[in-house]
Amino acid sequence: MDAKAGTAKKPRARGKARVAATAKLPRADAAPRGDARRKAILRALHGCVVSKGYSRTTLADVAEAAGMYPSHLLYYFNGKEAILEHYFQDVAEKIVSHLESFRQESPESQIELLANLFFAGEGIKKTEIGFMLECFGVAVHDSVLHEGKAVLDQQCKEYLRELFQQSPGRIMNDERDCAEIAYAMLIGLRSAVYFDEKLELPDAYRLFHSAVLRMAGYTSVS
Repeated sequence: MDAKAGTAKKPRARGKARVAATAKLPRADAAPRGDARRKAILRALHGCVVSKGYSRTTLADVAEAAGMYPSHLLYYFNGKEAILEHYFQDVAEKIVSHLESFRQESPESQIELLANLFFAGEGIKKTEIGFMLECFGVAVHDSVLHEGKAVLDQQCKEYLRELFQQSPGRIMNDERDCAEIAYAMLIGLRSAVYFDEKLELPDAYRLFHSAVLRMAGYTSVS
């Protein structure tokens, strides 16, 4: 018997290959750390926009507020516009999530929850409304923000349409008309709170809540 033929070949050492492959994998804490940095950047942009406005906020301002170099920001986001787009998307997703959670309630309860969400909820204050108005202004020329706002508007109006559809006592036959008017009131009152010093959030809450209740047919509202 041939010695070479009778000798079993030794298996290739695969340890080094495994180590090399493993070395290329990201550390276990890399993703959480990246998420934390993205959130820090988003918070930094928010703070800058609230304090000095979007147009006067530079990438260097955001980087300084986040405790990073501008190059670090560009690793996570493709410029100042992209940071704002991501922030708006996060806010939009939270709003839609709230609306979805309201659906299991009665129309009357949903109207109260809706008024709370936009006029009395946690974190609702004039500066936050101002930030969203800044987003709307940028959306005029930013196609991503423009589309994002259009989608959010449609989702909110569809939610309102379904709410009024469940309200047989609504004052208008077409629930879509009710939804358009209610949403216009919501946006208009939030803008009025920001620009009209005489109108406070509790006033806007009362006006929106009572008007939408009446539109839904709850005429006993005082």
